[in-house]
Amino acid sequence: MNPKQHILVVDDDKQIARLVRQYLEKAGYAVLMAHDGKTAVSTLHREPLDLLILDLGLPDQDGWDIARMVRADARLSTLPIIMLTARVDDSDKIIGLELGADDYIPKPFNARELVARVRALLRRVNMAAPARAKILRVDGLTLDVAQRELTVNGSPVELTPTEYELMHTFMAYPNRTFDREELLERALGYAYEGMSRTLDTHIKNLRQKIERDPKRPLYIQTVHRVGYRLAGERR
Repeated sequence: MNPKQHILVVDDDKQIARLVRQYLEKAGYAVLMAHDGKTAVSTLHREPLDLLILDLGLPDQDGWDIARMVRADARLSTLPIIMLTARVDDSDKIIGLELGADDYIPKPFNARELVARVRALLRRVNMAAPARAKILRVDGLTLDVAQRELTVNGSPVELTPTEYELMHTFMAYPNRTFDREELLERALGYAYEGMSRTLDTHIKNLRQKIERDPKRPLYIQTVHRVGYRLAGERR
């Protein structure tokens, strides 16, 4: 692990923020903290960061607004986001994932599990590029594995780290049906009971980005009671 990886922890509960920082620093990460939205946005624009851990309930700004800002900013759009929040309703979780969060951890949480999820996410993002560029092509989709870039009919598409891992998996094995657990393991590095809706939300986001009509997808197809597959011919 690269000890210079920098993580911004945004939480108005200073005790929780200190606890998270303590565990992450022990794991070898450099940690910055912000306790309100204004400070968080300033830090995001000022500091080079590898990961954002974001609470939703901030005193001056909703965490969702910050997530929207990150995904809309070309310089920050691929920054991995883990939402750490007391909002535990499924609707809140789905909204967070639809806004581009890579993971969603409800409070109260296990600090060691949080560190494990941080490691898994950063490991995927920072996986060494192959010695030579590898290009995957399926119909109108082109994935540059070395640059982690996707184009659809020649137009670039911005992907979150989790979306990239899903597309990489699909395009490496076109027309193969993956069950939900296998996709979660490949995309997140772990899977546990109750995460199906998390996967479904990431798939919904991908369809919005790559399908001409997300409600009638040509590429990412649902396999009833099993999972998903990417339809198309490798070029």
